[in-house]
Amino acid sequence: MALFTYFRECLESGSLPVQASALKAVFGAEKSAKMQALRAVMTELMGHIEHFLVYSEKFERKGDYPIRLAEAYRKRGLEKHFRQSLHAARSDWASQPYRHAEYFDAQAAIEYELYQYQSAGQRTEALNWQELSNQTDTAFIARKLRQACFALSHQMVYSTGYNFGLLDMVLAHMRDSEALQAIPSVGLYYFCYLFLTEAEGEPFFREFKPRLLANLGQLPVDEQRNLHLLALNFCIRKINQSTPAYFREALDLYKSALNAELLLENGQLSHFAYSNIAAIAIKVGDTAWVEQFIHQYAPFLEKKHRDAAFHLNLARLEYVRQNMRAALQHLQQADYKDLINNLIAKTLQLKIYYETGEYDALDAHLQSMQTFIRRQRVIGYHKTNYQNIVRFGRRLLQLNPNSRQDRQALRLRIESEPVLTEREWFLEMLG
Repeated sequence: MALFTYFRECLESGSLPVQASALKAVFGAEKSAKMQALRAVMTELMGHIEHFLVYSEKFERKGDYPIRLAEAYRKRGLEKHFRQSLHAARSDWASQPYRHAEYFDAQAAIEYELYQYQSAGQRTEALNWQELSNQTDTAFIARKLRQACFALSHQMVYSTGYNFGLLDMVLAHMRDSEALQAIPSVGLYYFCYLFLTEAEGEPFFREFKPRLLANLGQLPVDEQRNLHLLALNFCIRKINQSTPAYFREALDLYKSALNAELLLENGQLSHFAYSNIAAIAIKVGDTAWVEQFIHQYAPFLEKKHRDAAFHLNLARLEYVRQNMRAALQHLQQADYKDLINNLIAKTLQLKIYYETGEYDALDAHLQSMQTFIRRQRVIGYHKTNYQNIVRFGRRLLQLNPNSRQDRQALRLRIESEPVLTEREWFLEMLG
């Protein structure tokens, strides 16, 4: 305790420990005290600190304490105290909102303690073996499916292969159990795994989404966030496969995540998420909601990205509303330090110039945009895409409007171009 007190004083004063001062704090004025003796005291102190850390982790969940206390009373044959502690454990776990894998772990632990007590002292009494088995299975299956979904997500990003062990048997068991499918912490991960892995994942996504939105409060925040992100990744994949209905699905998930404050990290919203949400809402046509969103969440953006993201997304909105002058004003009010946002703004400006007949301004803009892209060395796929946008923008500008043949030839080239995010707009302009 003397050494701990000394270390704490050093911490509070902001000074580093000194060997001589530590020796004096522990052994007083004893001149015979040596460093070896101090090391022994340090080792003992470290052991106490580690014991405290383990204790803190073990009893961080309120409901775990009475379970362990019930175990201690059971081993001592104190029936009254055992039953009181077990009742307290049930009450504590029932009062907390989550019904996740850890909840079923706790239920299994409670049933195990009761089973141990009954089987040891009252052999003629009906045992709770079935309930113990059910809770143990549910805890295992919930945890297994949760881990499988997260491993699958990691595997998709990092091209890593995993052996999923007993997962096939778990999936087969789940297929025949509507009761397990109805438990959010089990059914959600079951349907999530299926829509991520099955070639025809849409039916499983349709089972998953309403269950997620209806049962958010039964899962911890980190699990809610992860399930939303997994579902959003699926929606983006379907959108990229030209399935426009998934814009609405993605917006519903984003709205749910925003309402539950799942997208804020340290009080901030990523400017990428901010722009994605705005773009999807505009695509869906939910203009009133997106205008409110743009203003409401701008203060949550990191300061260095705030103005650019705010004005870019308002420009997108005004463009859709055909308020071209207002859109251009927003585009000109921000310094787009982020490369992709800069290119998105330039592309929007291109579209406005063409649609308003500002062909001289468009010609100069295309030249400026081409020079800008050429100077960017590390933009990969994006470089090809935006080079194609400039190329087809110039072809559109130079097109003979009276030549059906030229128009058809350009249409075919646009349709066959593999990398072109603005394909839909170019085809619309061709009529």
